[in-house]
Amino acid sequence: MHEVLYWSEGLKVKGLLAEPVKAGKYDGFLYLRGGIKGIGMVRPSRIAQFASQGFIVFAPYYRGNRGGEGNEDFAGEDRMDAVNGNIILRNHPGFSGHLHVFGFSRGGVMALIAGIEDAGISSVVTWNGVSDMVLTYQERKDMRRMMKRVIGGSPAKVPEAYDWRTPLNEIEKINCPVLIIHGELDDNVSPEHAYQLEQKLKEHHKKVESWYYPDFHHAFPPLDNIATVKKLTDWMKKQRS
Repeated sequence: MHEVLYWSEGLKVKGLLAEPVKAGKYDGFLYLRGGIKGIGMVRPSRIAQFASQGFIVFAPYYRGNRGGEGNEDFAGEDRMDAVNGNIILRNHPGFSGHLHVFGFSRGGVMALIAGIEDAGISSVVTWNGVSDMVLTYQERKDMRRMMKRVIGGSPAKVPEAYDWRTPLNEIEKINCPVLIIHGELDDNVSPEHAYQLEQKLKEHHKKVESWYYPDFHHAFPPLDNIATVKKLTDWMKKQRS
C-alpha cells in the first residue's frame, strides 16, 4: 500500500494505492470515498478489503486533503480528481485492462460522474450513494451550511451549480453496467437516491442491477458488509466489456 501524488487539472492531489501481494494482472478499482475533508476520509483497512478480492485499488483523497493542492468542492471541479485517478490505474504494470469504479455515499455522485466522463470504464457500483444534489440539500439540514459555502448558495440561488453536480441529468452518457446497493433505512442518503437512479437508467435502457436491503442503515453490519463486498466484487469481475 502506497500514498501516491498525482496531477489533476494542474493540481498535485494525493491518494492511496493498494496492490495484491502476488504478482499478476488485476482489474483496476477506483474507490471514491464519501464525506468531505476529514469526514469519510479513505481508510487503509477499507482499501485493503477490496484489494484482497484481487484488484489494484486507487482511492483519491480529493484535492485540498492530506497536503494535496486546491480545495474540495463536493463533486464540482474535484470530480476530475476521480477521472484522473483512472490514469494511475491504467498505467500500473499489473493492470489487466478492465477498470471498475466504486462510490460510497457522496462518492456515488463521483462514481456516476466518472462513468459519464470516462467511456472506458467496465462497471460502476454505487453503495448508499448520492445521485441528486438537490435532494441531498433538502434531506440533510445539517449539511446545508457546508453545501451553501462550498457550492455557492442554495439550490434556489444557484440551481445550475446543483444541476451540474447531479449525474441523473446526464445519465444517458453512461455506457457501462451499473450496480446500485442501498440500505432502505439509510437516513444519511435516503433510498430515494437509488430509486431515482434506477428509474433513470431504465428509462435510457441502460444495464442496471439493484440490491436493496430493507433492514440496513447507512453503515451495514460488519458481517453483512464483508459479504456485500465479496458479492459486489464478484459482480464486477463479470462486467468486463
